[in-house]
Amino acid sequence: MNGNLSLFDISGRAMSAQLVRLNTTASNLANAGTVSGSEAGAYRAMKPVFRTVMDQSGRATVAVDRVTVSQMAPSKRHDPTNPLADAEGNVWEAAVDSAAELVEMVETARQYQNNVQVLETAKGLINETLRMGQ
Repeated sequence: MNGNLSLFDISGRAMSAQLVRLNTTASNLANAGTVSGSEAGAYRAMKPVFRTVMDQSGRATVAVDRVTVSQMAPSKRHDPTNPLADAEGNVWEAAVDSAAELVEMVETARQYQNNVQVLETAKGLINETLRMGQ
């Protein structure tokens, strides 16, 4: 990475990463309980993978490296009345753990809020420093 990261760069990047995390969690929750006519077509939960980014002075922040798809298998359920059922009357329910996703959403919201607080504190300190110099 070129250049040095400011406090605002670091917190801003962290907030962007948390937003990706929140969006994937929301997508997972939105698809929980959906069914497909095949195992291959069933929804699987997504998870972002993060990496550390260092500047020239050794300060670190985070970046989204990629978004992966869970290897958890969808649940097969016998439901011959479902219009998506295969020839044997089976459907596959999305591979999403709703309880784990809700915990992830709460944790993500807290992490995002922590970064908002860092920015608010920095802004307040900068403003106070400017007032002292007058």
